[in-house]
This record gives sequence, C-alpha cells and structure tokens, in this order.
Amino acid sequence: MTATPPAAAVAPAAYMAPSAPRLPRSTAKAGDAAATAQSFEAVFVGQMIRIMMDTAPADGPFTGGHGEEMFRGVLAEKMGDAIAARGGFGLAPAVMTQILRMQGATA
Repeated sequence: MTATPPAAAVAPAAYMAPSAPRLPRSTAKAGDAAATAQSFEAVFVGQMIRIMMDTAPADGPFTGGHGEEMFRGVLAEKMGDAIAARGGFGLAPAVMTQILRMQGATA
C-alpha cells in the first residue's frame, strides 16, 4: 500500500494560488452591476463620439485619408472606454441603480 504524501509536499504554500475573498452576495451584485454599468456607458459614449466624428468635416491637410476612415470606429470605441473609465458623463451610476433595482437588491 502506498502512502499518500501530505498536501504540503504536493504543493508548497509558496506556490498555492491565494483564494479570492468571498464577498457578500449583495456586494458581489453591486460590483457586477458597476462593471456592467461602466461598460454600458463606455459603449454609449463611444457611439456618441462615432456620430460626432462622422458628421465632422473630413477634408483638409490633416486628415488621415482611407486609413483614418477604416479605424475611426476603433478610435471612437477606445475614446469611449477612456472617458467611462475616468468617470464618464454620470450615466453609469443611474444605470447601476436600475440594474440593482431590477435584480431586487437595494442600491
């Protein structure tokens, strides 16, 4: 009969991944709702920027030509992400409140 090695011999404590702290269910919901609300705001702001870029004149000596036109959507998306990450326009807190309300949690 073969003896089973102790757990410390199989995986030393230095190599064991730390376990993530368990958040209370309502806190976890709020964290998920906050991330979802920020993502929503980023997409919304990115779409607004895209519309503004599409309506701005695209002629002149400082335009990027076809290359700029191809990547304009990516630029608008990244600008929306950056604006939302820095606090956005204040849309995310209202969206988060509504998400939590729909889930039955209190905001």
